[in-house]
Amino acid sequence: MTQAAATKKTGLVLGGGAPNSPLIAGALAAFLDQEVEFDVISASGAGVLMGLLYTAPLEGTPREALKRWADAGVADSIYKMMPVNYKIFHKPGNQADAYRNVFAPPAGNPLFAGMMGGSQAPWADWTQLLMSTMSPSNLSAKSLGLCAHAPFLEGAVDFSAIAGMKPAFYINAYNLNQQTMRIWGKHEIQAQHVRAALSFPFLYAPTEIDGEDYIEGAALETLNFDPFIEGCGEHHDVDTLVVLDILGDERLLRKPRNLYDAWVGSMITPLVRVSQNQLRLFELEHTSPKRSLLKLELMAAVPDQHLPYTMDWSTSNMQLLFDVGYKAATRFCRQHSALLRYAEEGSVAA
Repeated sequence: MTQAAATKKTGLVLGGGAPNSPLIAGALAAFLDQEVEFDVISASGAGVLMGLLYTAPLEGTPREALKRWADAGVADSIYKMMPVNYKIFHKPGNQADAYRNVFAPPAGNPLFAGMMGGSQAPWADWTQLLMSTMSPSNLSAKSLGLCAHAPFLEGAVDFSAIAGMKPAFYINAYNLNQQTMRIWGKHEIQAQHVRAALSFPFLYAPTEIDGEDYIEGAALETLNFDPFIEGCGEHHDVDTLVVLDILGDERLLRKPRNLYDAWVGSMITPLVRVSQNQLRLFELEHTSPKRSLLKLELMAAVPDQHLPYTMDWSTSNMQLLFDVGYKAATRFCRQHSALLRYAEEGSVAA
């Protein structure tokens, strides 16, 4: 091993995007299988959860946790009648919280204990639908968001392990009071910070932390580049930066299939251009001959005939996207093997 290889420092940027996040989960699973490692990980939006399943899952291996996420879709037979993922999006309010604590406490939450535990039988999804339907809710015209703040987090992520995990890890959320983007490192991250990083407006009410209100950082900056920018973060010396972006692809812009699809598109459409502009600006201002920026084109690997379904929460879509992401990342690792860092090379992260 040469001295150059020993000091090689690599970073990973995980962008936002929810229903098509199994593309990122599959890519991360491939990195694990190929034994690619990163010294710094910076995540936003759904990429935050994918990054934590990759680095600090509560149960099982990171590979198993990522695959469980791909198994979180709703059975196709149900999704065709009701295109909503009631497994992920829970009813809000104190009454709903009490109901979940009785029938699905965080340690045994069905997201990772039952419905994501490997059983794909439609009857299991029907059971979850019944439980969700029976849940009370305080939702009203005065509510600040449609859904509860990811009550499954404590059943999915080992928050006690984040501070001690190997790579440096950063997440972002936007502070509405200070009107500035806030970035938390691994020594600060707890469940409340992750909930803030996932609080997309209208879907979720702002998350309050120490009297300040936060919304999802990816709603404004889909790619959390700040840790790699001189003057903003301490990792501007990264030699190779890998970007997993699933929002900056114009193939996401299409005619909707129905009203629900149109509503999803209304959230995604502005983020496509935001993501594209962020990547272009970073390449223009913060890359140099000494730094390689590699973008893993995940959406480009999705078959054309499947594009209208990439934002679905159906079992078939989420599992297909996981496989697409896995294969694309496997090819990517082989193509860029000289620039990536592998397990046997050792880490230089602080």
